[in-house]
This record gives sequence, structure tokens and C-alpha cells, in this order.
Amino acid sequence: MHEENKAAPNGCGKIRSGTQNEAALLALMEKTGYSMVQENGQRKFGGPPPGWEGPPPPRGCEVFVGKIPRDMYEDELVPVFERAGKIYEFRLMMEFSGENRGYAFVMYTTKEEAQLAIKILNNYEIRPGKFIGVCVSLDNCRLFIGAIPKEKKKEEILNEMKKVTEGVVDVIVYPNATDKTKNRGFAFVEYESHRAAAMARRRLIPGTFQLWGHTIQVDWADPEKEVDEETMQRVKVLYVRNLMMSTTEDTIKAEFNKFKPGVVERVKKLRDYAFVHFFHRDDAIAAMSVMNGKCIDGASIEVTLAKPVNKEGTWKQHFNGQISPSSENLLGFPNKEDGHQKSLGRPASLSVRLNGQQSPGPPEVERCTYPFFPGIKLTPISMYSLKSSHFSSAAMHLDYFCNKNNWAPPEYYLYSTTSQDGKILLVYKVLIPSIADGSQSYFMPDKLCTTVEGAKELAAQFTLLHLAPEQAYITLLSLNAA
Repeated sequence: MHEENKAAPNGCGKIRSGTQNEAALLALMEKTGYSMVQENGQRKFGGPPPGWEGPPPPRGCEVFVGKIPRDMYEDELVPVFERAGKIYEFRLMMEFSGENRGYAFVMYTTKEEAQLAIKILNNYEIRPGKFIGVCVSLDNCRLFIGAIPKEKKKEEILNEMKKVTEGVVDVIVYPNATDKTKNRGFAFVEYESHRAAAMARRRLIPGTFQLWGHTIQVDWADPEKEVDEETMQRVKVLYVRNLMMSTTEDTIKAEFNKFKPGVVERVKKLRDYAFVHFFHRDDAIAAMSVMNGKCIDGASIEVTLAKPVNKEGTWKQHFNGQISPSSENLLGFPNKEDGHQKSLGRPASLSVRLNGQQSPGPPEVERCTYPFFPGIKLTPISMYSLKSSHFSSAAMHLDYFCNKNNWAPPEYYLYSTTSQDGKILLVYKVLIPSIADGSQSYFMPDKLCTTVEGAKELAAQFTLLHLAPEQAYITLLSLNAA
């Protein structure tokens, strides 16, 4: 272990020298018996702890910690996080200067300990006026691959990805909503580990890599949301995918009622997928087993349990991970490999009701301003060269989404009507020229707004929901929505 001999203030506001920092860390190591090593911009405490035998803890045992004071180190942090349970590994991200980067990953020996850490330490005042954020950290093993020829089948994509990258486990391909013989121009590739996915991304990311003569787009996909087993045991809603655009809610309800009449409470269909609500969980489980793979109106459907939205008011789901409570932003929840993640289709936008469902509120986007001093060098830049985290509106995310898929920009058409009390109400139709066809020429929400900006955001969000059903069913549909 090496620590630069620089002075840093301690928790009481006093300056603590590099020598004192090193002495404090050595004392922690001696007391706990854990080892400590710094490499690749992070300092690892433990991993494994003394006397550990067997494999590392399973997925779900690690938490992410954000908003850590930059002058706080393991000698102060470890005792705090030990309150929740035995630490397998504590990884503090470090700067070259010797300060930490404001965030860390803490792996416990059990999932229960990790959940307890989130419960008791999220928004914990670690120093006077300094509150940390704690949430679950998941290894991302999935990549988004865009600009895939639409005529390619799942088996072809899987075989091709196995040729050019290692560790491929599966490929998720969504059929086109209007032509089931084609894909939607993108796929999700699942790898055996986060490292395998990261290595694949490094190989494919330059933007010059081609598959079947096409330059593909590569990015991190949203990690699939994990819901605790206790919550899933209460779910009585099924997520039904790969429906025909023409299939109605009444048809879906009738088909799911066939195996046992009267068990379906209601059905909500969006584009080519739907949510089937049951009165009782047992009937939902039985229907899932019976209906998965069945044909409705000529389409072979996929049926799974729907995953409930996190209703915790303290944390709101962001398309890049999790963000902080109240007015302060948690330092974005980075990907372990390179400090960021990206995903598609989850807009940061207005808190609105779509099709009778309440969407989560907008993320607390950082809107800091910085002084512009004379002589500062400015460089021309394209918005498409930025990361998606630089955008804070659904309209911008939709534009970014279209560009990422090599589609033409979305086109917005404004319409108005007058309410009973004389207010002018507005709605936008959104046309995506690259995918428009006779059966789905535009996207338009079923809600009206009083402002142009609100109408455009709502329309963009609505469009994104329909273009990215995987994210939509995870993050935007509440089980108990009216």
C-alpha cells in the first residue's frame, strides 16, 4: 500500500498529513487483518477477508456508495459500513492526487447485509452536513448492439457475436412490431461476466467495427432490475411480449381467461406488449405456465412475471442507474469498468401519467453553472459525441436514441383543442421516418398539456416507451396503478 505524503483535512476540519493518513490505514489493517492494495485507480480493502474460503459472495451482495467527502478514507468509512455486516471487500476509487473520487463499492458476504446497509446508511450523515447515498450495485453483463440489419435472425446474431467476442451467453432480439419476420434493428448481448462484457465493449466500441457490412453501435445496456424474492412472491401481473399490433385488450383478456374463466382483472396493452392483471397470484402463475409460447392472432407470445417499480420516494430510477434524493445529486452511479453506463429508451422527463399509469418522477439533474473566464478555450462539438447523461429531457433522449440507431431525427407535429373551461390544450404527434409504415405512422400520447414544452416532453417520453419496451415494463408501469 502506498499513500502520497500530502496533507488533507480530517473529519474535524483539521489538516491530516499523508503520513498520518498512512498510519491510520495501517492501524485499520492491523486491527482487522484485512489486506489493502491500490491498483487501476482504486484501493481494495479485503477481497477476500481473512480466513475466507470458497467463492466470492453472489450477485446482489454489493452496494454503491456516493457523495463521499473527498478527504475521507477507509479508516473512517469501514467502521461505518461494518455496522451492516461483515465486509468481503471495500473498493474506494482514488485520484492521482491521493484524494478519493467521491464513491466506493462495498461487497458484503450476504445479500441481507447489503440490503441492511442500504436501509440504514442511505442518506446517512457521515459528517456534519455531508450525507452519503447507498444503493445496490449490480455487475452489468449486457451490451446494447444497434444498427443490426433487420432481416437477421437471433441465431445469426448470436453466432456472429460469438465469433467476434468471447463469453457470449445469449442474445435478446425483439421482433419488429409490424413485421414479425424482422428484428427491430438492435439486440442485447448477454455475457458470462461483467469483465467479458467490458472486454467485448472495448473491442467493438471504436465505431468502425462492422457486422455484415454495417457499422454497429455498441453501448452498455441497462442492467436488468433485480427485485427481492419477497416482493416477487406478491406479484400477480404478467408481462406479455411479441403481440401483434392489431391484437386488442379484449382478445388478450379472453385468451388468458380460457384456462380458468374470470381470473383476469384487467389488461393494459401498449403497442406490441401488454400487462395482464390477475385477481390472485396463483392464477397468474398458472396462466404464465399455460400461455407462454402460445399463439394469439398468429404471433407466438412470451409471458413472464412483471417486475414491480421501486416506489421508494427516496430514490428515483434514472436511465443510467440510480440518483440521489432531495436537492443534491449523487455522483452518477458509474459502471465499474470505466466510470459510466449508458442505456437507451429511459428518458429523464416529466412526472406524468401515461395510459393511466404513473411514471416515476424526473431525475434530479445537475444544473450547476460555472464561471466563464476570458481566454477559456472553446471547442466545437456535436451533441451526439456526448454521453446520454448530458441530456435532461425526453425530447433530447429521443433524438439521441434515433441517432444511435442510425435513424432520421424525430418529427413533431403540434395539435390543439379547447377544454370545457376554455383552456387551450396541446398534444404532439411524433413521426419516426425511419420506421414509419402503414400500420404505425406516428406516436401520440392520450394526454393533453397546457404548455408546448410539456406536450413535447410527454410525446417524446411516450414514443421512447414504445420503442424500448424492455425498459418500459421495468421502470414505468406500477403494479398497483389504477
